[in-house]
Amino acid sequence: MGKLDGKVAFITGAGRGQGRSHAIKLASEGASIIAVDICEDIPTVNYEMASAEDLAQTVKEVEAAGGSIVAVKADVRIKEQLKAALDQGLAQFGKVDIVLANAGILPMNDRTLIEGFIDGMDVDFVGAHNTVAVVAPHLQAGASIIITGSTAGLMKNTTEAMGKTGGVAYSFAKRLVFQYVETLALQLAPHNIRLNAIHPTNVNTRLLQNDDIYRAFRPDLVAEGKTPTREDAEVAFPFMQPMPISFLEPGDVSALVLFLASEDSRYITGLNIRLDAGAMLKGEIAIGS
Repeated sequence: MGKLDGKVAFITGAGRGQGRSHAIKLASEGASIIAVDICEDIPTVNYEMASAEDLAQTVKEVEAAGGSIVAVKADVRIKEQLKAALDQGLAQFGKVDIVLANAGILPMNDRTLIEGFIDGMDVDFVGAHNTVAVVAPHLQAGASIIITGSTAGLMKNTTEAMGKTGGVAYSFAKRLVFQYVETLALQLAPHNIRLNAIHPTNVNTRLLQNDDIYRAFRPDLVAEGKTPTREDAEVAFPFMQPMPISFLEPGDVSALVLFLASEDSRYITGLNIRLDAGAMLKGEIAIGS
């Protein structure tokens, strides 16, 4: 018996990284999966985003874990695409019990004045809201909504200090998620629907493992005219948090996702949970506590 037998989970950003990990974890506990990803690059994002091949790999790994899955290409910025994806999932599985608004970007290429800011807000906050808005009418008592936030987004002088408007948008969006969860959870609670957010520290995905982040963590090398490598940056990654780690693995986040998706957390709602190895004990907090 799995903890999620008979449940159906709708997951955005499922092409790779945290989203894929969550899909596999929930499937291994009995959930059927509706997996959504944009499967294309966004011009303001300098790193390569998930592809159709990546989403197909998620399908293979979910099925290998014993799960059933419907995978759909959709952009969280566009409600109509999300609704079409949901409709495909509902046609297959008939319901949704778990919502993971996980899609996120860190856009560091300001091609025009505030293009990075616009894309960051549209994906990281509006995309999360669109996901909730599209799926919420189909949820029943006992459902769980989980939004992916960010420890860095809740701390001062992190992504907003990287010199690009997309970094500012990333932080702002994640702070809005904090307030969004506390506000909307109160409205959903009388219906026995839970809403929580997870705010991880650095996670070993492409959002962390890219040249923009390497430069941000090694400004000393940039000042010397050098191009920091992953190895250079990983020397500095542990300074983010007091526990002696460089980053979380996606599976570390998935373990908490499973808890929040299951009946084990049936009376937990409205929380912004820091999965941060103590980072916010060390840094200057921009919002919340």
